[in-house]
Order: sequence, then structure tokens, then C-alpha cells
Amino acid sequence: MTDTTELWLIIIALGLGSFGLRFAFLGLVGDRAMPEWVLRHLRYTAVAVIPALVAPLVIWPTATGGEPDPTRLAAAAATFAVGYLTKTSLRRWASARRFWCHSAWCFDAADH
Repeated sequence: MTDTTELWLIIIALGLGSFGLRFAFLGLVGDRAMPEWVLRHLRYTAVAVIPALVAPLVIWPTATGGEPDPTRLAAAAATFAVGYLTKTSLRRWASARRFWCHSAWCFDAADH
């Protein structure tokens, strides 16, 4: 177990690191046009981050003690297959949900 001082030093260091990374893009480069090759690579950031967040939850779920679960693997395979076959993305889903919610077709769980 770490003591409180060490914990706060880690939290402050991570906060400064996060601020530094964001400032590098927004503060230093924010008013300049980025080269085409950078923009091309940034297009794939969300495509890389989402699987990186989801993969450990599918392959090593905490609920099963880190053992792969056939149900989770089947759900991930079905999700991948539907995404691959329909060529849809999370952004399209989110924009459709936004449209339906503004069209009064969306309801909140608190309504029921």
C-alpha cells in the first residue's frame, strides 16, 4: 500500500503529464494547419483506442477471474462481424441516436 504523499505525487504527475500532452496539441499547434500525413493518422485514433479499451474486458474479464468467457468472445465476434459487414461506425450510431432523441423517439430510463 502506498502512503498518501506518494499517491498525491503520482496524481499530480499524471495531471501535469496529461496537461502537457493536451497543451502540445491545442496550445502550441492549435492555430496552425497540420500536415496532411498527421491528419491522415489522426483519423484512425478512435478506431485504435476503442478496441484497446474493450479488448482487455473481453479477453481477460475480471468477472471470471481473468479467464476468457465464451459468451463475451461470441458477443465480440458478433459485434465485429456486424461492423465489418455493414461498414458502420460508432460515430454513425451516435449521430443516429442524437437524431432520434431530438425527434422525441428517445426516452429516459427514469421515465419508466
